[in-house]
Amino acid sequence: MRRAMSPGSYDPVTNGHLDIITRGAEVFDEFIVTVMVNKNKKTMFTVEERVDMIREVTAHLPNVKVDSWQGLLVDYCKANDVKAMVKGLRAVSDFDYELQMAQMNHQLSGVETLFMPTNPLYSYLSSSLVKEVATYHGDVSHLLPKPVHERLIRRLAERA
Repeated sequence: MRRAMSPGSYDPVTNGHLDIITRGAEVFDEFIVTVMVNKNKKTMFTVEERVDMIREVTAHLPNVKVDSWQGLLVDYCKANDVKAMVKGLRAVSDFDYELQMAQMNHQLSGVETLFMPTNPLYSYLSSSLVKEVATYHGDVSHLLPKPVHERLIRRLAERA
């Protein structure tokens, strides 16, 4: 079985993320979206909420599994017999950072990192930017899957 994972904070999952997930699911027999837990990062949604949102928007993809992990990615890969990570690249600046991480992960475990260029429609898109624009009442509905957008608007209203 060809198994890969795609790690990220997914706070929240965007249409750019969903594009990479969908394309990755077409290439691998099992594609695991792994919500990473970083206690030093202030997130808008809990890990459980992020996992639920991803499950909801990938329900039509039968080979996509959603999980969470705290710790080294290579440890997740070892524990789950994952041989490859898939990372979306938006710009050259992403590549500089991701290349170092890919080389370190390969050195530690032999896990390969495959880079997938982002669809140009989403090359500027990040969860952080979406949250910032939405905080100031900008329309981000076209940047997020509908159920995720609805949750984001509710969360912002709760915080107002």
